[in-house]
Amino acid sequence: MNNSKQNTLLIVEDEPVNLNILISYLRDQYNVQVARDGREALVQANNVKPDLILMDVRMPKLDGFETCRQLKNNRETSDIPVVFMTSLTDTEDKVKGFEVGAVDYITKPIQYKEVLARISAQLGLRNLQVILEQQKLAIEQKNQELQVQNMELNAFAQIVVNDLKKPLIRQAGFTNILKKELANKESLNFLQEIDQSRNEMVDVVDDMVLLVNIRTQEVVVEAPDMVSIIAGVRHKLTALINKHNGTIIAPASWPIVWGYSAWIETVWEIYITNALLYGGKPPKIELGFDFDEKQIKFWVSDNGRGFTDEQQKQLFAPMSDITKIEAALGKGYGLKLSIVRLIIEKCGGQIGVKSRIGRGSTFYFTLPAIG
Repeated sequence: MNNSKQNTLLIVEDEPVNLNILISYLRDQYNVQVARDGREALVQANNVKPDLILMDVRMPKLDGFETCRQLKNNRETSDIPVVFMTSLTDTEDKVKGFEVGAVDYITKPIQYKEVLARISAQLGLRNLQVILEQQKLAIEQKNQELQVQNMELNAFAQIVVNDLKKPLIRQAGFTNILKKELANKESLNFLQEIDQSRNEMVDVVDDMVLLVNIRTQEVVVEAPDMVSIIAGVRHKLTALINKHNGTIIAPASWPIVWGYSAWIETVWEIYITNALLYGGKPPKIELGFDFDEKQIKFWVSDNGRGFTDEQQKQLFAPMSDITKIEAALGKGYGLKLSIVRLIIEKCGGQIGVKSRIGRGSTFYFTLPAIG
C-alpha cells in the first residue's frame, strides 16, 4: 500500500452516491480531489496534476472516453494514468477505453478491496516510471558532461601539441646546429644532455596526447596486420636494438584478431622497448601467441631479472601511483603500462604479466579472435 497522503487522486463522477462511497474509501489513504463531469476534469487535471484519475465512463457534457482522449492529447496531462469506472460489461467498451489511453477499469458496483488494489498497482507503476525517467535524465546529463569533458581533453591535447611540442622541435633544430659548430667536447656533452632531456619531454608529450585520444576517441576495430606491425616496430627500434645488442625472435605468421592497428603497434613498441631496456645483458626477446578460447594471447618474453609477486601487482596499478612505480621499477613500468592497459581494454582485451626472479618476464595482452 502506498504511504498515505503521498499521492493525489482525481475522482470524476457525476452520481453523488457513488462519489461519496469512493471518497469514504479513499480519503484516508490519498489526497482526494473531485470533478463532477468531463470538462471540469480537464481543468482540474491541468491545475492539480494528480497522480491518478478515477473516472466514470457515462457523464453529461463530456463522456469519459472523450475526456480521456483529450487528457492524452495534452502534454501537461498525457502521462497521468486513467482508470475507468463502468457498469458496462461489454468487451467492445472495455477495448475502447484502452484505445483512448486508459490503463485499467473497475466494474460497478465498486468493491472496496478491488478499488484499493487497482489504484495501488497503477500508482506503483507510475512511481516506477517516474524513477526510471529520473534515472534516464541523470544518465543523459552525465553523458552530456562526459562529452564536454572529452571536448576539453581534446582541446587540452591540441594545446599540448601547439604550446609544448612545437618549441621542443625548434629546440632540436638549434641543438643540432650547435653540435656542428662546437668543437669543445665538454660543450658537446652538455648539448647531448639537453638533447636527451628534450627527447624525454617529447616522449612525455606524445604519451599525454595518446592518453587523451584513447579516452576520447571512438575506435572502429579492424584486423591488424601483425606481420607488418612487428616489422615496423623493429625498424623503429633499430637503434635501441643495436645499442643493447638485442636479439628478437618472432613467428613468421600471426592469427587474425580484432583491434586498432595504430594502438596495437604502440602496445608492441612499449612491451619490446621495456624488454630491451630492462631485459638481460644482452637482451634475448621472444614474441609469440597462444589461443585462449575466443581470445588470442600475444606475449613478449625477456631474459631479465624478473619480478616478485608484490612487484607484479604494482605493475598495473592505478595512474595515481605512477611516480612511485617508476621510481621503484623503471620509467617503462608506469605511464607506459597504463597506456597499454587502456588501449587493450578499449579493444576488448586484457593485459598481464608472468614472472619469476632470475627467470625473466612475459608480458602479454589479449584481443578478440576473428571467427
